[in-house]
Amino acid sequence: MVRIAAIQQALRDEDLDGWLFFDHHRRDPLAYRVLQFEPAQPVTRRWYYLVPASGEPRGMVHKIESETLAALPGQKLSYAGWNEQREALAALLKGCKTIAMQYSPLCAVPYVSNVDGGTLELVRATGVDVQSSANLIQLFEATCSAEQYETHKEAGRRVDAVLRAAFHAAIAAPCSEYDIQQFIRHAFDSEGMVTDHGPIVAVNGNASNPHYEPSADHHSPIRPGDLLLIDLWAKLERPGAVYYDITWTGYYGANPPEVMQKIFGIVSGARDAAVKRVQDAAAQGRELAGWEVDDAARDHIRAAGYADRFFHRTGHSIGEEVHGNGANMDNLETHDERKIIPGTFFSVEPGIYLPEFGIRSEVNVFRGPDRAEVTGTVQTEILRLKM
Repeated sequence: MVRIAAIQQALRDEDLDGWLFFDHHRRDPLAYRVLQFEPAQPVTRRWYYLVPASGEPRGMVHKIESETLAALPGQKLSYAGWNEQREALAALLKGCKTIAMQYSPLCAVPYVSNVDGGTLELVRATGVDVQSSANLIQLFEATCSAEQYETHKEAGRRVDAVLRAAFHAAIAAPCSEYDIQQFIRHAFDSEGMVTDHGPIVAVNGNASNPHYEPSADHHSPIRPGDLLLIDLWAKLERPGAVYYDITWTGYYGANPPEVMQKIFGIVSGARDAAVKRVQDAAAQGRELAGWEVDDAARDHIRAAGYADRFFHRTGHSIGEEVHGNGANMDNLETHDERKIIPGTFFSVEPGIYLPEFGIRSEVNVFRGPDRAEVTGTVQTEILRLKM
């Protein structure tokens, strides 16, 4: 069912006159997901659909695909030629001064930046001001129901168990990064979970590549004296399930070298500083933007002298996709000004990557109405992997 009333309330809250949805050849999946509809026919021509802050929505379709928006309420204007398109678009937007579209200034939020520059020029030529729909998208794409919250928690219990088993398997018999990766994938299948790719299983210098993944043709053995990093993510195999995504590190031996323990202490301290900033803001009822959480972690690592060894954002939104469409904890790759709103999940995963080894510590956080919680077990020291 199309959630027009909810969209209109959100527009009024944002002080916007409307939200203009646009697509061509299904390039913007967000439009279909937010509007909760499937087009009545293949989309080979441009369509537009305006949800005003009040009043009846209205759309605009090409004459040869007149039924594209049939499932959506409101009058539908039609066009064929490019002149007609511009005239119809001006009529569609009549009365609007400021609208939202799937656009992000300077592409600061790439997840939302789906409308092409030419279409923005076309829309602005009608005299309206186009604002980013990033906050609106977060509201409709990133907030979770009580049932979805439970799918995340259950995924966490299963993933935590798989992680423990994977670390045990890594020292139970001679094996490689790829062997453990495949062990985890098979365990996910057995536990009724799915993932889009991965996991990351990396030893020593390989762990200094944050997106390293072993393959059948390219992997390293796991041996005594190795640092082992495992980053794994999965969700229950059911509609609407939310991902759980964590990273832990272990040392194949009784006593990790002092330098590894030092780096882990800095990384876990940065993680805890970021989580505390979120928890304090939630408890105080204070708004907090994603960039502020990144700063909390990054400042901790900078103070320890390793700023240049932490070269990715602190965390990402988590939803039905492992990288969701809510606020990211980011003031490095982007300056994410989106607020961390109640009902959303995200990761906190600072890391320090040296030539010899890399350490990352990742937890998931849920922002509730008046508090924020870490949803799984928190690693407090490097695991000692002993035979």
